[in-house]
Amino acid sequence: MPATPPFAQRPLYEEVAEQLRQRIFGRTLEPGSWIDELKLCGELGISRTPMREALKVLAVEGLVTMRPRRGAYVTEMSERDVREAYQLLALLESDAAARVSERASAQELAELQGLHAQLEAAIGERERFFALNEAFHLRLLELEGNRWRQQIVTDLRRVMKLNRHHSLFKQGRLAESLQEHRDLMQALVERRPEQVAQRMRLHFENGLNAAAPQAA
Repeated sequence: MPATPPFAQRPLYEEVAEQLRQRIFGRTLEPGSWIDELKLCGELGISRTPMREALKVLAVEGLVTMRPRRGAYVTEMSERDVREAYQLLALLESDAAARVSERASAQELAELQGLHAQLEAAIGERERFFALNEAFHLRLLELEGNRWRQQIVTDLRRVMKLNRHHSLFKQGRLAESLQEHRDLMQALVERRPEQVAQRMRLHFENGLNAAAPQAA
């Protein structure tokens, strides 16, 4: 049987966008760096048309910045960008978490507890911890059910991955973050919405403090 051609499941530009997305998140393409379209086209074996369409997708997502006559660059977040993103996440997710504490079924809360248990078990595996941490937050938003909030938070979280000073990179921050999740989970299970919102806001405030560039 003939081999399945690459990029067969969805439009080519979407596959190219995902390839570039992973290179950006993996720091193969560094924040602030110029994107060499011709070189990437050669590596991926594609023409410039799907590459340009892919870059438009990433520009809408905020991962790429298009500069007239200069081409595309990986977006670089300023300290102000990071601070404002954390502030928005704190507002949006604290409100969502409070609503979940009031409305979620026992089964849904048990699902969040299961995700939290996986997070506890992943404390020694940084990349897995990152992924499970995001899964927990996004599942909480899904349970709250506001699709506009989900879209905004998903976009913010995607762009936050560009931050050179990611809060979880700081020494000791994973353990601190996990304790904050324990406290949050306890308030969720006890259905205490005001405390849930307060603990979620604190979680992001601490994250912002950890994400601030450290003095040499």
